Amino acid sequence: MRPDAWHLTEDIDDFLTRAGDFLRSRPALHNTPLTTLDKWRTHPSAYTPGTVLFGRLESDGETQAIFYRPPTRRLTLTPLSPEQADALAAHLTGLGHTLSGVTADHDTATAFAKAWQQHTGSTSTLRVRMHLYRLDTLTPPKPHPDGRSRLVGQQDHEHLMRWCRELAADLGETVTIDAASWAGTRFAEKRYTFWETPDGTPVSMAGLNPMVAGMVRVDPVYTPAHLRGRGYAAAVTTQVSRAALAAGATEVVLYTDADNPTSNALYQRLGYRRVANWAPYDFAHTEPEAS
Repeated sequence: MRPDAWHLTEDIDDFLTRAGDFLRSRPALHNTPLTTLDKWRTHPSAYTPGTVLFGRLESDGETQAIFYRPPTRRLTLTPLSPEQADALAAHLTGLGHTLSGVTADHDTATAFAKAWQQHTGSTSTLRVRMHLYRLDTLTPPKPHPDGRSRLVGQQDHEHLMRWCRELAADLGETVTIDAASWAGTRFAEKRYTFWETPDGTPVSMAGLNPMVAGMVRVDPVYTPAHLRGRGYAAAVTTQVSRAALAAGATEVVLYTDADNPTSNALYQRLGYRRVANWAPYDFAHTEPEAS
């Protein structure tokens, strides 16, 4: 048996040819790389060839794990054992690669962050604790708020961008979201639905990522602060979840802030079940003090 070996490339087509079956084998757990790589493959403006490093862990001719490192230098990983995480950190360090952080399931991200600190002397900070949920049996909310859902159209674009700006601010993201930058943001490729009151006033929204390998991720869900607690998020999430299933999705997933009991309870009431804990870490190099 050959030892595990990482194969690195900057060729997205070659990478997907070799790792595609592995990613599609667990679409819920691999939802982030599936949606990101599909966006890069199908939207040329979102991806510049030669700017992303892809890695594939191979054993006995089979892909066991993958990573990618875009220009932000934030590494995204599929699950690794602590020993594999340490070996990858040593390998990347030996090749002179730098990282700004890592995102993966909690155990993998924590093991890699620890290994990266040991190999580089950088410090790691957990940005937020997250849960990954998968839809089991959709259970519409009761009572149901008055109003209706409708797809967001071009006439709603300014409203949509405003809500995306508010959401980004709530999440502590420093991004520019306007007509000029919209296509390059993480919000652009989604299909959005508004929940609106009987008089036609939008009060909540939810987005759906394009389907990949039978999987659709609900993202984002947003209700302005002054309108929360009225069931609007539950109603619009139910509608987009139902739409994903009607379109043929076999896996419908979403992420939550683990420290937000309201949203976690909401999605569980709708039929979502937790499948993994998630963790993004930020890295910062600590300069030695002058003697």
